[in-house]
Amino acid sequence: MFILLKGLDDYMLSCASKKHFGFECIGCGFQRSVALLLKGDLVASFTMYPALYPMILFFVFLIFDMVIKIRHSEKIKLGLASLTLLAAVINYTLKLFIN
Repeated sequence: MFILLKGLDDYMLSCASKKHFGFECIGCGFQRSVALLLKGDLVASFTMYPALYPMILFFVFLIFDMVIKIRHSEKIKLGLASLTLLAAVINYTLKLFIN
């Protein structure tokens, strides 16, 4: 498994926004964050793209909700989606003003 993850960086897509306009998009860092998470570096993954963790929680909840119907699931889905979006926007805003 480690051998497969070692060359993962070679297959990452470049950011079209950064390439053409010179600034990162709101999703910049997502691929590298997933690669770091798969390699087991949780802290670096979070630092790279903090919205990944609520996004994973959101998708796990969606799958779980398909199998077992949960009371108030629509409100939970909305909350998790909002948390993911908020984390992405805050991360993007901080990148713009700090870098």
